[in-house]
Amino acid sequence: MLDIPSLVRVHVDASLAAQNDMGVRDAIERNAPVGKPAAMSAPHLPKVAGINTEVPTPAHTAPPLSPTVPSAPAPPGAVIQDRLAGWVSDLTTLHELTERLVRTATLEEALQELLRAGAALVGARRGMVVLEPPEGGPDRADCFEGGRGPSLTKGLGLTHAELGHFETVPRGATALGRILDGGRPPDGRSAFGQAVADADLFADDSLDPRHREVAVRLGYAASYTLSLAAEDAGTLGAAVWLYDEPAAPMERQRHLVGLYMRYATEHLARLLELEHARATVATVAEELLPTRLPRMPGVELAARHVTGPRGGGNWYDALPLPEGALGLAVGSVSGSGPSALAAMGRLRASLRAYAVMEGEDPVAVLSDLELLLRLTEPARTATALFGYAEPAVGKMVLAGAGHTPPLIIGEQRTEFVETSLSAPLGMLACWEAPSVELAPAPGETVLLYTDGLLRRTGDPMDRAFARLHAAAASVPKAARTDPGAVADHVLAAMLPDAAAEVRRAGKGGTAGGVVLLAARFA
Repeated sequence: MLDIPSLVRVHVDASLAAQNDMGVRDAIERNAPVGKPAAMSAPHLPKVAGINTEVPTPAHTAPPLSPTVPSAPAPPGAVIQDRLAGWVSDLTTLHELTERLVRTATLEEALQELLRAGAALVGARRGMVVLEPPEGGPDRADCFEGGRGPSLTKGLGLTHAELGHFETVPRGATALGRILDGGRPPDGRSAFGQAVADADLFADDSLDPRHREVAVRLGYAASYTLSLAAEDAGTLGAAVWLYDEPAAPMERQRHLVGLYMRYATEHLARLLELEHARATVATVAEELLPTRLPRMPGVELAARHVTGPRGGGNWYDALPLPEGALGLAVGSVSGSGPSALAAMGRLRASLRAYAVMEGEDPVAVLSDLELLLRLTEPARTATALFGYAEPAVGKMVLAGAGHTPPLIIGEQRTEFVETSLSAPLGMLACWEAPSVELAPAPGETVLLYTDGLLRRTGDPMDRAFARLHAAAASVPKAARTDPGAVADHVLAAMLPDAAAEVRRAGKGGTAGGVVLLAARFA
């Protein structure tokens, strides 16, 4: 991680040493005036609030001195003070930009912040960043949205179509492509952590014709490319900023953006590992759940499962039982992460065995499950709901252990099934609760769900239950014939912005996974 205080000390020590080496002490001994270097008399980079990201930063050059007006000699200490003031200003800017970056919790937010900050530091208006897993490294394709493949591209001030134009340019024809391919910039230096400035693309006779065509079409005349590389993270990708006119960042700007990109690479590496871990947990959770639902006469089934940002022990099951019966179950294990997933797998497998042996008595099934949990994992609790359905006669017997009550959704009614209030599994020395019997009418859907559907709304539980009832009652008539459409409607009504929920959970929220299991009786 970039240590800002250490950088301040390094710059101060370097300033004093360099100033002595450059002749300030000799000038004092000779009593000679020491002029202010032109590079240091230039305006410093403004602080973040004052950085203009719409126009290129003006060149840091001093105005020419008038030959008729003699310049007053500067005090010997003014040079050091001016340099220190400039470095403090630069480091303050760098600190504020890295603070903004570290507050991003998702890969999408981090890449957009990186592009905005980099554009401000180098004085550009547009840019793009490309992430690619290192050659021979872990495949991070499953971390990216929609599984787009081995790379991820984000743009600043560029539309999706304009980003597509870059794909028509051969990778070796641009500095961005050469860095991504592990090649070398034109000056022959190593591409690792290096930058390539193309100050005037149209003055370059060696420019690839397809690159020239894209530059003309998009209206940029210069670019500055920098690899996303750090000592620990390696090379993750590269970023390029585009100038409307021939231009190039000054040395001071290059130094600042280089420091910023070092820190950004480490932050992106952490986010990539986090996304990779979340994707792995989600994959394991899906593998532990049923790969398909059984098809039985008299009933249609549909399930929806949304994995929480930290993983979790939410599960569901549907299994055929003797004499044409059907066992339906949903549950949630306390905790999150791999341990909760493992406990969920063991609990679901045990429930299947108990359901086959004594499924017609849901209370006995949950009692056996509670005893197993108390003996094998005394520190863990779980909620569960098990139903023994006989579709041929339109009958269903339910028992719950600390679980949310199911819903009956039909043309004539939308109501909660009043299951008996009981403690979760693993909280009592001897668990038992009475079962409840219901008779779904033809065309009605019984909806089983986990409490994550209520908690992820952020509302108090009474309001969340009222919201769930309203969502179920508002299912369109045409959708009531399809249990999958019923589950989708309820999920969309309860969690309209799932992406925002995941971001909020990544910043310390309590969002968990969600399971819905819908059974429509014919």
